[in-house]
Amino acid sequence: MEYVVAALVGFFFWTFAEYALHAWGGHKPKGRTEGSREHLRHHSKPDYFTPWTKKLLLAVPVLSALFLITAPLFGMGAAGCFVAGFAAGWRTYEFVHRDLHVHAPRTFYGRWARRHHFHHHFTRPFMNHGVTSPIWDFVFRTYERPVVVRVPRRHAPKLPWLLDGGQIADSLTGDFELV
Repeated sequence: MEYVVAALVGFFFWTFAEYALHAWGGHKPKGRTEGSREHLRHHSKPDYFTPWTKKLLLAVPVLSALFLITAPLFGMGAAGCFVAGFAAGWRTYEFVHRDLHVHAPRTFYGRWARRHHFHHHFTRPFMNHGVTSPIWDFVFRTYERPVVVRVPRRHAPKLPWLLDGGQIADSLTGDFELV
């Protein structure tokens, strides 16, 4: 049971890391760091994603450091489960984030997450930093409920799920509009 709890705590801890990396690592440095430049490039080109090799070069030392910090505190087994939970959260984020950009929503969550995330991308980049969850946006008061997301026409072709015949797909007209 201890290991299951450690994995769940690691997964939850990822949600904070996701928020922190996005808000304080991606936006706050305003392009002065490599991570911030990669993130801002993604904002300017919504079909651009940091290459997996760069992500792995970050993941290995981060996950190793987490293990080295938590092992003396909680034991190797619990630390390993914590790190595995954190890594699972990170992988979930990567999957969800890419899915938001490249596929049409298929669930209520998918529809909500696209509106939440693209409100951040195209309307208020200093709001809605949690991509997979708004938990830390509520904590840090950066949550803003999107109504209709205004997508610049120049970005719409980079979101192929959004358009049907050059216009917003009928199923998405209440969520998005071209500007």
